[in-house]
Amino acid sequence: MNDCKGNVRDVQIAYIGGGSRGWAWTFMTDLALEPSMSGCIRLYDIDREAAKANASIGNRLSTRPEAVGKWRYETADTLQDALTGADFVVISILPGTFDEMAVDVHMPERLGIWQSVGDTAGPGGMMRGLRTVPMFIEIARAVREFSPQAWVINYTNPMSLCVKTLYHEFPQMKAFGCCHEVFGTQKVLKGILEETRGFSGIDRRDIHVNVLGINHFTWFDYASYQGMDLFPVYEEYVDAHFEEGFAERDKNWANDSFACAHRVKFDLFRRYGLIAAAGDRHLAEFMPGNEYLDSPRTVESWKFGLTTVDWRKQDLKKRLEKSRRLLSGEEDVKLSPTGEEGILLIKALCGLTRVVSNVNIPNTAGQIPNLPEKAVVETNALFERDAIRPVQAGSLPESIKALVMPHVENHERILKAALTGDRSLVLEAFMDDPLVKGKGCSREQVKKLIDDMLEGTRAYLLGMWF
Repeated sequence: MNDCKGNVRDVQIAYIGGGSRGWAWTFMTDLALEPSMSGCIRLYDIDREAAKANASIGNRLSTRPEAVGKWRYETADTLQDALTGADFVVISILPGTFDEMAVDVHMPERLGIWQSVGDTAGPGGMMRGLRTVPMFIEIARAVREFSPQAWVINYTNPMSLCVKTLYHEFPQMKAFGCCHEVFGTQKVLKGILEETRGFSGIDRRDIHVNVLGINHFTWFDYASYQGMDLFPVYEEYVDAHFEEGFAERDKNWANDSFACAHRVKFDLFRRYGLIAAAGDRHLAEFMPGNEYLDSPRTVESWKFGLTTVDWRKQDLKKRLEKSRRLLSGEEDVKLSPTGEEGILLIKALCGLTRVVSNVNIPNTAGQIPNLPEKAVVETNALFERDAIRPVQAGSLPESIKALVMPHVENHERILKAALTGDRSLVLEAFMDDPLVKGKGCSREQVKKLIDDMLEGTRAYLLGMWF
């Protein structure tokens, strides 16, 4: 409900995956820092105790005087409880456990297929997709039944396939996917400007860009700052610093899971003429497997990291310990802007502002005319009261479209496979994936890999697979 001072009170948000030991705290922080909204967050998670802990952490946060956004956090026992009456639905879940993710990321290594993330493209992204689709079908059905008018915001990977599944099950859904990878590339451009042109204190939001592509494989064909065309600035910097890259140059590339000197971006710019706009770890997985991810040594030479599942498991232990400290009051949630835009988009959809930001939604408005209408694409869009108006981003250059299309086609194959249990579709998708094709794997090798990966993630797959 809007009051006379331009605030919105009693906003109802359902958070699916509300036991998160990471993203949930980011979300809480941004809500606490936004004075123009307040309401209730209902946290639903299959791990009820984790959701209950986050409810306590959130409610303690709301009592702090510096928390200008006041929210009430509750634990929901069912999707119905969480969704009924919701204005917004946030989805941030882990489809399976890190044991299943170990299968996604590391089992393909036996064929020389290395993956730096393993949650979006490549064998790992596709296997994760097979687990995720049934979960998102269930969520979509629940939204249709209990909160059909709610805006649904997805943060789960594989992003494109998750959003595609929501619309497949409930075509009238008001859903979109949020991703911060584009922001990172705006920050690179900001840093290059400050380093080479003497600027200081640039807000990355003032780096205006045209976004086009698919999630984690996005591109800029336009970038400007205060009327300055940034493409010549970027090209000059790439030519001068191609070998060392940009920033974080003292990192140990072989041992740092998230280290990135942006050399993959630089190389893609030289090859294709547009600015690749995601982290190098993601970009590399969309390219042939004999290029940036040919071997760990190759990865090190390009100065980015392989994020192992062992590292993720160790990091989870640290986050569980942090959750304990937050719950006990030994530690407080740090109240400083996170740089994410989810709350800003909610604010715009409530009618309190208008925002242009990148978003993942189906290509039904022809945002990228030379990609299929069914594709979930990432472009800019205008957010305003109860509306998202996608920006017409224009066509991808044919050379880049050729890189994107195998992944768009595999989103369709994996969705169909997840709904039918058809292993032949999975085999077709794997054989057409650039990481797999780039390693020259035989059909028999790939089929055996698929069978073993399905077996390794059996606990989170429907019975039709076996």
